[in-house]
Amino acid sequence: MFGPRDAADLAKVAEVGLPFWLAGSYGTPEGIAAARASGAVGVQVGTLFALAEESGLTPALRDQLHERLRDGTLEVRTDALASPTGFPFKVAQLPGTLSETVTSADRPRLCDLGYLRTAFVRETGAVGYRCPAEPVHLHVRKGGVAAETDGRACLCNSLTANIGLGQTRADGYSEDALVTLGADLDGARRLAALHPDGWTARQAIDWLFSDPT
Repeated sequence: MFGPRDAADLAKVAEVGLPFWLAGSYGTPEGIAAARASGAVGVQVGTLFALAEESGLTPALRDQLHERLRDGTLEVRTDALASPTGFPFKVAQLPGTLSETVTSADRPRLCDLGYLRTAFVRETGAVGYRCPAEPVHLHVRKGGVAAETDGRACLCNSLTANIGLGQTRADGYSEDALVTLGADLDGARRLAALHPDGWTARQAIDWLFSDPT
């Protein structure tokens, strides 16, 4: 969905004279070196630290991600609809999580945490809140469009499930996880080759600042 027109002109950014950081496929020693050469003062790295021992992911999820990373089967897909915010969401494809169509379809549709709700003005002048991940009839009743609800996931509940804080309902249903990672897994694969049993944040930092040559 992106093309050459989306590429930033880093030379012009540097000409502004303000400090800037780069993100997206910079999580390698070579990436940091390239960012510095362009004038950036730093980079944003997510995936390496999401997979580190100190991350908030449950050990079971992290172990599953590492296993798939080592055997080359870890896949990350960009879902343009999953997030209620409309922001493209990169989802790790893992059995037993909401990345599976069957698992997602079995989840009762509800929005009860509401961290990603959008404010709107009711006919009475009062402020209300709606979310495309809530029940369709409720979203429409609040002035939303039914088509906006297609393919939406309740990220509030699934992301809390990622860190072991998922809710268990009165009927016994427990919220499932939905893991987000960067689509570029090159750095993670290389780090996994150095640390097949997993790595710490310190080891990730040491590798990132190692000599790229």
